[in-house]
Amino acid sequence: MMPHKILVTGADGFIGSHLVETLIFEGYDIRAFVYYNSFGSWGWLDSLSKEFRQNLDVFMGDIRDPNGVREAMKGCDTVLHLAALIGIPFSYHSPDSYVDTNIKGTLNVVQAARDLDVSRVVHTSTSEVYGTAQYVPIDEDHPLVGQSPYSATKIAADQIALSYYRSFETPVSVIRPFNTYGPRQSARAVIPAIATQILSGRRIVRLGSLKPTRDFSFVLDTVTAFLAVMKTEAAVGKTLNAGSNFEISIEDVVTLIGETLGAQIVVEEEGDRIRPAESEVERLWADNSKLKNLTGWQPKLVGLDGFRKGLSETINWLRQPENLSRYKSDIYNI
Repeated sequence: MMPHKILVTGADGFIGSHLVETLIFEGYDIRAFVYYNSFGSWGWLDSLSKEFRQNLDVFMGDIRDPNGVREAMKGCDTVLHLAALIGIPFSYHSPDSYVDTNIKGTLNVVQAARDLDVSRVVHTSTSEVYGTAQYVPIDEDHPLVGQSPYSATKIAADQIALSYYRSFETPVSVIRPFNTYGPRQSARAVIPAIATQILSGRRIVRLGSLKPTRDFSFVLDTVTAFLAVMKTEAAVGKTLNAGSNFEISIEDVVTLIGETLGAQIVVEEEGDRIRPAESEVERLWADNSKLKNLTGWQPKLVGLDGFRKGLSETINWLRQPENLSRYKSDIYNI
């Protein structure tokens, strides 16, 4: 059944803005929950066409405030909960803000959903909750290991959400994206960090460790995973990995981006960008079979060829002057 109205929290962010755009395109009635600020900014939603923005019901609030969350959720029968603090380095020196936003924010969402008898909640997790892979590919039964304050708060948020399903039958699903990339991603992520430095004329690229591997998913594949989980009744009470099932090292990512841009570059390791040894997640590689089998979802950009296509689309977006100007490539963005 088509939801009557969908609330998307974190709608102003990278994945959230793409999700809102896709939902509107498919004819859904959307309320976009964006972070209140005195500039009246809707984040990345401001970059959408006038046609899309005219169809938006925007609620400016703070996910940490239970009253605002409840007010935003009124009249909505489905909630796609993406609002979170996600930068790992920032969580090292401001962990309280992660507890308030990620844990309490999720509690506010599921409590309001319970009270308002919402039909569906899709809560967003992260592959960081697994820590360094103890076996690959990583399935949903892999142990959870908090290797940063960020990942620890996401583990807690996931468990809060699932506890409401188990305790009160609140219809919660947990989607666990691996490393999503694409247009609009912030410079704190490795792909835009590399590409914007090169596009700004640098040939010495400053990065952290090149050894870790990641499972990168193009943002529109992550978006279709959200829709698949939302539409599948059998996904209630389940945790589902959304990854591409393709592993690549950061070193190889640097090489591919350099090749795509036709640039000869040298990588310089910068100490500030290196995580503490026990905090670095060395390996991530998703087993996405559970999501595929349960919902019928299939990522479009898979394997090395798919990753090359996604990188090309991302770089083409970044190289546009109006987009590149948004990035501060000369500093370390945490």
